[in-house]
Amino acid sequence: MIYSTETASTISEYLLQIKAIKLNVKEPFTWASGLKSPIYCDNRKTLSFPKIRTYIRQQFVNIIMEEYGDVDLIAGVATGAIAHGVLVAHELGLPFVYVRSSEKKHGLENKIEGQYESGQSVVVIEDLVSTGKSSLNAVEALRSAGCDVKGMVAIFTYNLQQALDNFSAAKCKLHTISDYDELIKQAIENNYISEHDLKLLIAWRKDPENWNS
Repeated sequence: MIYSTETASTISEYLLQIKAIKLNVKEPFTWASGLKSPIYCDNRKTLSFPKIRTYIRQQFVNIIMEEYGDVDLIAGVATGAIAHGVLVAHELGLPFVYVRSSEKKHGLENKIEGQYESGQSVVVIEDLVSTGKSSLNAVEALRSAGCDVKGMVAIFTYNLQQALDNFSAAKCKLHTISDYDELIKQAIENNYISEHDLKLLIAWRKDPENWNS
């Protein structure tokens, strides 16, 4: 769920301005899962813009303070959320760790990198939530290590039903700064897409697995 409609509108406009969001209904993108999508979100680009990355950091901080209260640790999901997580941890004066998608194949073979202790309360930082599987993989790793995961905050979510179901099943709270609905609203208002494209984008969100451009 988005934390604030006003903030979601601002971030969506930023993402469109810096071309972190790619919209292409004629030649859809292919995700790592094999799913075809008319939209691709590259939040790493926000790190190149000081004003935007600072705004994102502050929104994360506001959500954590207002929704989760005191926490012991900030964790970032590798690799897209590592930098954003560090910025948040620094602003809050908290330690930081990051969670790999899988254990390292050499050295200490860690999945969680950094110093942490069992029993610590954690908020997880994510850049993007699609189906939620990779995001919740990080949550499970932290829980298995004995950490108390209070929830996750992310820059953007596609609002897919599969993600909502996965987070519900995992009993993990999710707050996002922006989402698919607000992005599409901003895209149509600022003439990034046509009314015809809008219908296709709405259809994709309803049934991404069977969507056909």
